[in-house]
Amino acid sequence: MGRLAQTDGLTDVQREILATVREFVDKEILPVANELEHRDEYPAQIVDGLKELGLFGLMIPEEYGGLGESLLTYALCVEELSRGWMSVSGIINTHFIVAYMLKQHGTAEQREHFLPRMATGEVRGAFSMSEPGLGSDVSAITSKGVRDGGEYVLTGQKMWLTNGGSSTLVAVLCRTDEGHPEGTPPHKSMTTFLIEKEPGFGQVLPGLTVPGKIEKMGYKGVDTTELIMDGLRVPAGRVLGGVTGRGFYQMMDGVEVGRVNVAARGCGVAQRAFELGVAYAQQRRTFGKPIAHHQAIQFKLAEMGTKVEAAHAMMVNAARKKDSGRRNDLEAGMAKYLAAEYCKEVVEDAFRIHGGYGFSKEYEIERLYREAPMLLIGEGTAEIQKMIIGRRLLEDYRLQG
Repeated sequence: MGRLAQTDGLTDVQREILATVREFVDKEILPVANELEHRDEYPAQIVDGLKELGLFGLMIPEEYGGLGESLLTYALCVEELSRGWMSVSGIINTHFIVAYMLKQHGTAEQREHFLPRMATGEVRGAFSMSEPGLGSDVSAITSKGVRDGGEYVLTGQKMWLTNGGSSTLVAVLCRTDEGHPEGTPPHKSMTTFLIEKEPGFGQVLPGLTVPGKIEKMGYKGVDTTELIMDGLRVPAGRVLGGVTGRGFYQMMDGVEVGRVNVAARGCGVAQRAFELGVAYAQQRRTFGKPIAHHQAIQFKLAEMGTKVEAAHAMMVNAARKKDSGRRNDLEAGMAKYLAAEYCKEVVEDAFRIHGGYGFSKEYEIERLYREAPMLLIGEGTAEIQKMIIGRRLLEDYRLQG
């Protein structure tokens, strides 16, 4: 373990958890990640190991069978997992966001029903906002939920569900006009529905179809899917929090912590790219000496190491602010934006250090080169992050008088 990306002020428990996760990554993930990724194979054995480690319940309160850890602990674990294979962190992240939304916004019955089984990994979560015709413009969703007695009937098409096939619980954002007068702002007429389903593809419930995996450039292994609702009936008791019209705020709260997660992924992938680059630079020889002795390569390593350290510091700051109970949308947006951009740059520099071998599938950097771009668009594009950051800065620095 090198000097970069260390975190001061951790408890003994936090250090023990992180050491356990790092050992698991080194022994169980890194040796098989490339092979599984090239086959686009779901890492079932790794997921079983994560269940045994208790990572599916890391932030779920102890009263529901979880470990009751902080967002910081979770983010540092994600950083370690992403250092091994980013897709593994994706399997955990969507589950974590749904568990977090249940913990923060669910009714007592919903928390009792889902959280203990989510803590063990028996119930696996996914969440859905995006649709084929929109991405970051969440307020423009067209999927609808219409009340019919003691149920809601859901209709619409969702896109980009991580864990869409393997999950058994999906939190879906739909428009509900019930009780909202005409002219109500779009974000105040949205509701989060909790859909319980069987894992798999095809028609998994009457009115609910998961067509199949979307083929992707990177971020393989984890399944990314569409979700088609056509007259899907959901009990009224599965409205998150029991009240309609609060879905937008619930989802944004979940995405806020999700952005810390994406920042942590960027930190982990950048760390691994730095490790690969600095190792290869000391092994590869040109003009009679290792390329690490050439100033051009040392400059690259200096820039890469600085970016790894800076991204890690911002990610830790955003997590700690959320843990303190304060608003962290500015810090989370900054951390996600910087970590994703720096990750892309560090991976590209490591790719350049590898020369022609970086283009070969035999070398791990090739996989990282295809994974890094996902961070530029996941949980809100870089452009959306900059809009959020700019607006929040203007709120804080508004001219008076």
